[in-house]
Amino acid sequence: MTDKGSHKTPFIALGTYLHDARERIKESLAEVSGAVEIDETSMRLIEEGQERPSEDILLLLITHFGIQDDEAVKLWEMAGYDHSQQIKAEDDASSNRPLVMVMAVDSRIIYSDKIEIVANPNGVVLNFLQAPDGPYQSQTVARIGMSREQSENVVRILHQTLIQSAKTTKELPASGTKSKPKQN
Repeated sequence: MTDKGSHKTPFIALGTYLHDARERIKESLAEVSGAVEIDETSMRLIEEGQERPSEDILLLLITHFGIQDDEAVKLWEMAGYDHSQQIKAEDDASSNRPLVMVMAVDSRIIYSDKIEIVANPNGVVLNFLQAPDGPYQSQTVARIGMSREQSENVVRILHQTLIQSAKTTKELPASGTKSKPKQN
């Protein structure tokens, strides 16, 4: 006799594992579903064990959550996919399917202390770098490419913004005194 609850949620172990993985990285259902490009309802049904993610979506989830080898194989098996089929599918992927790259959007601000600028007749590339502590080389934290026209607009807007911000800079008063905003 089968349990009615398990019939409605045949992938509950998989869903629970994925839900816990999402909670560990402190992301919302919307963030994870956006990262793997499925709608929130589908992601919720996967986490509830009511739906099995496709092989592609499961691979994206494994990558997004940073799940390592043994745990990834366990998840693959929980979903009912054969590991040997996965290896064959990966071997065939380069010849049969286009490569899909998913990039999570991260709104954190990354500060840099160096910049390298490379320009040619076609455009400009800005390489923002951070110098680590110690004897290590600087590391690129962001690369932005743009046309020459766009780079000229960026320079103009940056210049105007710096001038405007200098006019309204406020300084903290020295202890026991009051100061007014600095006007240039």
